[in-house]
Amino acid sequence: MAFIPKEPRKKVEAGYKTLYMSQELIDRVTQIAKENNLSFNSVVVSMIEHCLQEDQES
Repeated sequence: MAFIPKEPRKKVEAGYKTLYMSQELIDRVTQIAKENNLSFNSVVVSMIEHCLQEDQES
């Protein structure tokens, strides 16, 4: 299934993590965020949720 960024959900209990990524990856995620009028964080969270959902389905 293709990845489609989602709008952020309601506020939920959250934590803070630091991620180190290549500049190329940062640039690609930033472009997706701009194209979908979303924050960088929202796109990253959407991607992680999408991958976890696909993993559960297989």
